[in-house]
Amino acid sequence: MLKKAAALLLIIIAVYWSFYALIPHSISGLDTSESEFSTDRALVQLKEISKQPHFTGSENHESVRNYIAKELESLGLETQIQEGNTLTDWGTFVKPKNILARIKGSDNSKALLLLSHYDSNPHSSYGASDAGSGVVTILEGLRAFLSKNKRPKNDIIILITDAEELGLNGASLFVNKHPWAKDVGLVLNFEARGSGGPSYMLVETNGGNQKLIEGFKAAHPDYPVANSLAYSIYKMLPNDTDLTRFREDANIDGFNFAFIDDHFDYHTALDTYDRLDRNTLEHQGSYLMPLLNYFADANLNNLKSKNDDVYFNVPLFKTISYPFSWVLPMLIIALLIFIALVFYGINKRTLESNEMAKAFLPGIAAVIINGLVGYFGWKALCAIYPQYNEMLHGFTYNGHAYIWAFSLFSIAVCMWLYSKVYKPENTASLAVPPLFLWLVICGVIAIKLNGASFFIIPVYFGLISLFVLVRQKHPNIILMTLLLFPVLMMMSPFVQMFPVGLGLKMLIASTLMVSLIFSLCISVFGFSRYKNRWSYVLFAASIIFLILAHFKSDFSEERPKPNSLVYVYDADRDAAVWATYDYILDDWTKPFLTDKPDKAEGFLNEKFSSKYKTPFTFSKKANIKPLSLPYIDKQKDTVIAGLRHVKLFITPQRKVNRMEFFADSTYKFLSFNLNGMKVEKPKNAVSVFANRKGNRLFSYYVSDEKYLEMEFIIPAEQKTEFIMYSSSNDMLDNALFDVPKRPTTMIPKPFVLNDAVIVKKTIALE
Repeated sequence: MLKKAAALLLIIIAVYWSFYALIPHSISGLDTSESEFSTDRALVQLKEISKQPHFTGSENHESVRNYIAKELESLGLETQIQEGNTLTDWGTFVKPKNILARIKGSDNSKALLLLSHYDSNPHSSYGASDAGSGVVTILEGLRAFLSKNKRPKNDIIILITDAEELGLNGASLFVNKHPWAKDVGLVLNFEARGSGGPSYMLVETNGGNQKLIEGFKAAHPDYPVANSLAYSIYKMLPNDTDLTRFREDANIDGFNFAFIDDHFDYHTALDTYDRLDRNTLEHQGSYLMPLLNYFADANLNNLKSKNDDVYFNVPLFKTISYPFSWVLPMLIIALLIFIALVFYGINKRTLESNEMAKAFLPGIAAVIINGLVGYFGWKALCAIYPQYNEMLHGFTYNGHAYIWAFSLFSIAVCMWLYSKVYKPENTASLAVPPLFLWLVICGVIAIKLNGASFFIIPVYFGLISLFVLVRQKHPNIILMTLLLFPVLMMMSPFVQMFPVGLGLKMLIASTLMVSLIFSLCISVFGFSRYKNRWSYVLFAASIIFLILAHFKSDFSEERPKPNSLVYVYDADRDAAVWATYDYILDDWTKPFLTDKPDKAEGFLNEKFSSKYKTPFTFSKKANIKPLSLPYIDKQKDTVIAGLRHVKLFITPQRKVNRMEFFADSTYKFLSFNLNGMKVEKPKNAVSVFANRKGNRLFSYYVSDEKYLEMEFIIPAEQKTEFIMYSSSNDMLDNALFDVPKRPTTMIPKPFVLNDAVIVKKTIALE
């Protein structure tokens, strides 16, 4: 009994250790050596950067830019500001202003580029984590590096981009138009998608990752959190960091470092200095310093590779890697060992065919039941708590409680099902089906998702366990538990990673991962005759976490509700409405939308540029306000050889933050210029803006140039019209509107056009 208690304690320790080893648990203070990174010193700079929202074009934007430039100059670096008009594949047209500096190396070699962005997300985010944390990580890391007075072999370029949040515009400007871009051999990019938790390393490359992983390991970061499963998934998904521009436009490799926990703070008014996890900032520093020291002197001309490595992190051993070419041989060897052990066990009569067949049932049932619970769980929660739909990213303030609840429930289901096939001394037979299932999964992975092939490592330890079980009827339970450490320490963090990073809709990943992990643990739990009792305890624990989540399911000052309100004036119809993206109206929105709002229809169904393409939900007729309408001047309109040449000058005549343009997707624009910048045609396309999925042309984010000049060529017979929406984020401060400040229990809803005064105007070319 004592040994079984010790085994359970070891399992708990292994799971705890798997999370504890991911991130530093203390921060470096102001008394830290000048040559080392200090989180407290970085926080001094972060407090200045994140005092106010500072999105591109805002009043505070220039102040933050000047502060960062001054901090770089205080390090003895000469800074420059790169600016120019850009239109990216996000459809955002803006004039970013990048901050640049360069440290000259001793060799004429490729340069190492340190990258982050200084703009915050429009319009309410303070940008402390995203990406003030990245900026100060670089500033403090450079200070520590330069304090050693050691000249690097490679040039070090510092690029703090602008307009990353709008469409990676600053990165696009640098990569495509700055002469330094051709010198870059490697990029280290620091980002955030939350305000806490461990920082994940993601490789960005067009080729193989092998040499990049070799360099990463050689740098010896203390807390590496990296795996090739995330790398493989990342390569299949649309990427959206500044580093993407380097890879796609210039074939330059790099590393992303981004933390994703406390996802509910992402792009919101909660992304503040106070809410940034200090240990997370320490983690970013623990990446930068060893990588900066290593790659400042490494050969950056030789990082390209055609080969990929499987890699993963595990406590003590940090980052482990091996070539993709090993994947199939390792799978075949494991399969042969499995078959040999099964035949050996049957011949030895320690494995029974009937018991092995019955043992398939609980494993399959656990996967099905837990998979269904995970899949429908979030939908059920949203039905019970409809207010969760207001959090567009899908991770609620009580999200961690739900991860605990669903994970414990999944373990309880496994315990209960396996209790039904318990017999004294049948653990060896119970261990066979899980290994078979894992081998099948590894076979699918070897074909479809090579980056996850490290799943085979726990299988090998499972095979050792099966060998021990076949040889001994009463093996040492402590030894059997130690053989579980690889699966527990490698796989446990995935239970949390997927729903935290991708939202609670991914609870299915947690429940399935728990089911798979438990199946290998049957080599220990199979000896317990009290699994049925444990299942009831775990069911009760799951309910307790659901209850705890319930008590934090409402909104409060600590957990403010994201809500939205805009005023839309249709100049074509001389009509105005209040509109919202919210599903549930509250005391702040009801005075404008009433208890019986109308469904948002007509032009309100037009999807403005936003992360989740979120539509308006409700509207209500509003009084018309004396707003200044856009001034539109047709400066040129001539027909030459069947083509119509048009030049329009547009000024909003009021302070606006962006102008959004829509036009029928069938229109042909043979050429198009925006404020003197030529818009390039898509590859192999006849017209500009070809292959659009919708009617949106582009969004112009206003900064220095308060006007927009559009010059284009169209077929003479084409009846062309544009629908223009000019918007300002000043509804709460505009004297024309009596909209009160939000209560402290509410924040502006992120990812959408919010707190805005919008004017719709059709521009028809007769």
